[in-house]
Amino acid sequence: MVSIAVERLGAKYGKHIVLADVTSGVLKGGSMTAVIGPNAAGKSTLFKRIAGLISGPGLVHLSDTAKGAETICYMPQDTGANAVLTVYESVLLAAKQGSSLKVHDSELREIDRILAALKIEPLAFKSLGELSGGQRQLVSIAQALVRNPEVLLMDEPTSALDLFRQVEVLGFMKELSSQSGMAVLIALHDLNHALRYCEQTIVIADGSMIASGPTEEVISEHLLRDVYRVNARIEACSKGRPIVIIDSSIV
Repeated sequence: MVSIAVERLGAKYGKHIVLADVTSGVLKGGSMTAVIGPNAAGKSTLFKRIAGLISGPGLVHLSDTAKGAETICYMPQDTGANAVLTVYESVLLAAKQGSSLKVHDSELREIDRILAALKIEPLAFKSLGELSGGQRQLVSIAQALVRNPEVLLMDEPTSALDLFRQVEVLGFMKELSSQSGMAVLIALHDLNHALRYCEQTIVIADGSMIASGPTEEVISEHLLRDVYRVNARIEACSKGRPIVIIDSSIV
């Protein structure tokens, strides 16, 4: 099973440092790690740096079990997909990325399985330009999953989804990571989603890592006050799971 860790990771845009000295513990396959923090904190930059899309100091450590070039897949917030393609065509192109153009029956069956799992089969032959923002987000998830990555970086994958679909997709991803051994790092703004679905959490603010560790230890009233600038309580719900309750913002 794959594992990943980052050591003193950094990045610059021009002369401006946007990420500096981010170091995590070992993040194991089969689990989900939340990456949280305010807007423009550096979460997307961290993902791009891990995926090798931008250069910078530091190291990304993968376990010896990693299979190579296709180990890491980055799902950005905006895929910029060709609106003329159908949903099925776009997922098929993602599956064939970097490989022979010959299409095998096994690949078509895998696409069918993923579309069914995400409940977007009825959209299969619609063009991407016809879809809502939430539907395009689900297609982006399908495009990532069909590549069968060992490490999946998901940059706010539920931001355009309604609450029902957020819960459905995050539950599906948690189950999938557990069953497949995939390591999922997911940027989230909803801290209650992080508490519910993610075993580990990394906090990024102003381009630096503020905290890293078990989610229920990292998301604290102290963190909410100092990083998010809100007065909040963390209480146990009826099933014993902690939830964040916001009282007020801090001016």
